[in-house]
This record gives sequence, structure tokens and C-alpha cells, in this order.
Amino acid sequence: MSIEEFLRPEAWLGRSAGPRYVQLRRRLEDGIRDGVLAPNSSLPPEREMAQLTDLSRVTVRKAIQELAAEGLIEQRQGSGSFVRRAEPRVEQSLSHLTSFTEDMNRRGMETTSTWLERGIFMPSPEEMIALGLGSSDQVSRIVRIRLAGGRQMALERASLPLDVLPNPLDVTTSLYEVLQAGGVRPVRAVQKISAVNIPAREAELLGVAEGTAGLKIERTSYLESGRVVEYTRSLYRGDAYDFVAELRLSRTEN
Repeated sequence: MSIEEFLRPEAWLGRSAGPRYVQLRRRLEDGIRDGVLAPNSSLPPEREMAQLTDLSRVTVRKAIQELAAEGLIEQRQGSGSFVRRAEPRVEQSLSHLTSFTEDMNRRGMETTSTWLERGIFMPSPEEMIALGLGSSDQVSRIVRIRLAGGRQMALERASLPLDVLPNPLDVTTSLYEVLQAGGVRPVRAVQKISAVNIPAREAELLGVAEGTAGLKIERTSYLESGRVVEYTRSLYRGDAYDFVAELRLSRTEN
């Protein structure tokens, strides 16, 4: 299908289907997802696209700007707008308790961190409940942006009892490597995963547009003894991550 045929308004533009720029943005998103608009292909100029869609140039420009903010379109000075090549998605198993560094290393991807906070603090009420701490206890807290292959993947906030992680500065790459060396690496965890729209501040840190789909994960990790040693809240880019779980049929005895 040619771009001219794909953009014919009678196939997708409706009076009661929302703002016109939103309808055009969705149409272009569908074309990118379905391969009608191939990676690195150029979009028609604004004037031509306005003629093809019976929309104003202002409407077309707004739709293109939103797609650029989402990272689907690249606007090149003096050259026009091009479909950006999609970054590969990462699959992470929910069946094994592993670290971000371990997951990426298995895929041959180099991991780095941009540190936002790393130190010893008085615990928040949420941390006190999750870790079983008292109001006079202290907590080790590390907050960082996790990158793989130079690309922002997740915003991670980890909290641990002070005796489990006495010096947060020891964590330079993998938290679990440090816990392993100290004999306090967790052996099981409970995770809660929620779909969210990424707020403005977090979106800026992750390099995506405000409101982009994301995955919020709360993880509470335990030692063999049952003691909680880690409480982590992470925000993953929805366009970069897929979480996979293997399910087996439960066999019941008669």
C-alpha cells in the first residue's frame, strides 16, 4: 500500500473519533507498527500530508511533533521527518530472581548507571513497613537510572536495612553481586507489576515522552530465613521491556 492510499481520510478520519491530530497520530502509529511505514522511510512534507488527509498544516505538525516526542519519528533539519528504527525489546523472565546486570550481560549488553541518590537515610514510612524497620533505624538507599547499551531502560529505587548494606557506595554495578559477597543475597522475591503512564519528571529521566506507557514494579526480596533484605521500586520503559512468565498446569489429586 502506498503512503497516499494509507493516508486517505475516508478510511480512518471520523467526526466523533476525537481531535483530528490525535486521529492522524494514531493512523501513523498504526502504519509504523504494521510495517506500512518502514523504518528510515521519509514521511511526506507537511504541506503534502495536509493535502492527502484534508487536514490543516497545524494539525499535521502537531501529530508529527507528538510522534517525535514518543521517539517514533525523527525530524532531521533540512531533510524532513523519518520513521525511526525501533530499538529491540528485552525479555525478562519472572521465573528467576536475577539482577538487571545479570540479565543484560546474558544478552551481551553492557550496563551502566546514572546515580541520582546513594547513601544512608532515615527510613520513610513505606520503607519501615516493607523492611520491618523502627523509626530510629537507618536505611541504605540507592536510586539510579539503569542503562543497557547506552539506552535508558529503567528507573530503580532500592532500599535495604543498614546491616545488610552498610556502605551503599560499594554498589557500583550490580547490587546483587555486593549482597552475594556479603552472604546476604536474597533467594526469593514477591513482585507486583502495574501498568502506568510515565509522569513528566520520570519521563525526562528515561528519555521518553510524558504519558508514555511504562511498567511499575515493586519487589520485596527475602533470605532463606524469611527475613526481608530488599525493597525495590522500579519504573521500566514499556517500549523496551517484556516480562515473561512460564505457567504450568496445576495437577490436583482425586
